[in-house]
Amino acid sequence: MSVWNPDNIKDVAESVGITSLNDDVLQGLCSDIEYRVSQVLEEALKFMRHSKRSTLSTQDISQALRVLDVEPLYGYESTRPLRFGEASIGPGQPLFYVEEEELDFEKLINAPLPKVPREMSFTAHWLAIEGVQPAIPQNPTTAESRTHELMPKGPGANPTLAAIGGSNDSNITVKPLVKHVLSKELQLYFGKVCSALMDEGNDEYRVAALASIRSDPGLHQLVPYFVQYIAEKVTHNMKNLFVLTQAIHLTSAMLDNESLYVDPYIASLIPSILTCLIGRHIGTNPLSHYPLRDLSASLLSSICKKYSKTSHTLRSRLARTCLKHMLDPTKPFAVNYGGIIGLQATGGETVVRVLILPSLKEFVEGILGDALLLEDSEVRRREAELIVGALLKALIQLDEVGGRVSISQSMNGVSRGEEEVKDRLSEKIGGVMAERILALGKPGLVGTILETLIP
Repeated sequence: MSVWNPDNIKDVAESVGITSLNDDVLQGLCSDIEYRVSQVLEEALKFMRHSKRSTLSTQDISQALRVLDVEPLYGYESTRPLRFGEASIGPGQPLFYVEEEELDFEKLINAPLPKVPREMSFTAHWLAIEGVQPAIPQNPTTAESRTHELMPKGPGANPTLAAIGGSNDSNITVKPLVKHVLSKELQLYFGKVCSALMDEGNDEYRVAALASIRSDPGLHQLVPYFVQYIAEKVTHNMKNLFVLTQAIHLTSAMLDNESLYVDPYIASLIPSILTCLIGRHIGTNPLSHYPLRDLSASLLSSICKKYSKTSHTLRSRLARTCLKHMLDPTKPFAVNYGGIIGLQATGGETVVRVLILPSLKEFVEGILGDALLLEDSEVRRREAELIVGALLKALIQLDEVGGRVSISQSMNGVSRGEEEVKDRLSEKIGGVMAERILALGKPGLVGTILETLIP
């Protein structure tokens, strides 16, 4: 026997013109209706459970009918459960109906029209660049992110709990979370590499550590830590040439690793390199720091060649800094020396022709002076010799690049004697440098210098 009432079947049959139905047919129809309704309810309950809800809605019924390939119901699409009202039509005969909200047509007609929706459009923007979120209107600000982190979460969370508790976001100081988490393996690697680099008594460990940094492809997360480590070592160990040299070697190894993307950190590495190049107080021995300056200039040259295309102002800023320290008479000779080799490393032959050569006489007469002739100060005389050697090395590039000019060509096609050439050269670059250049035996270099300086 079916739980479905046969009288309902008779009422539906009479509504479509069927006045008489056999009892067996009624029972069969009742059983079939009971099976179909239970099948729809089972499917609808599946949708309800998958939606993590405990109330069955009309949407669940519609989805169940669609799955069973049955025409869905119309007019009951609502995300809220239906509310049924009860009316009595007689003793013991309740009637249930769906409560509907009554609308006042006058209020509906006089209500202001809603805003016209904007046309659908698409726009693209960067969520993050190299792990850093750009400050653009499409991305949330830091304050919004912190507020979102502090808000309660979960299905039963109440956003007003913070306000009820009397807390104010403006009075809350939130310590930012660590954005960069290193694995234990990388932490151990970083510690081992740093200790090996600073181990002055074990050359094998230092070479192995630098070789690993130069070739290991999995060190992307350690790049900012190495940059900070280099800056700290250079800042706090200005008198320790070994530490400074290892910091420069570490920087060179990072730049040699083709798997590392170091472009964003070049601006952070340049100050440490310039400190070792044109620093005033480096080391304890007056002459022992010159190899470190040469090493820094070589590294600066490789940086300019590799990264000048991505940073268009890199060469000009470095050249301006080095020229300023080269021509500063208040600086020690070591700083002037660093400025000379820094200029040479920054731009090569072009910088020598445009910046060093026109300033050569002023530098020799105003800064070097008679330091090469001093006999009572051996250190100062040797530093002056190193500066002259750096200047000659820079000027030789003019002869190596090409475009050699003979002495006669540089003097309007008139062949001059050796003494006259020396006088003209001394007039342009100073007597000391004129003697050293003529002693090199490079007439092409002399001709290039005279052609450049003589209008």
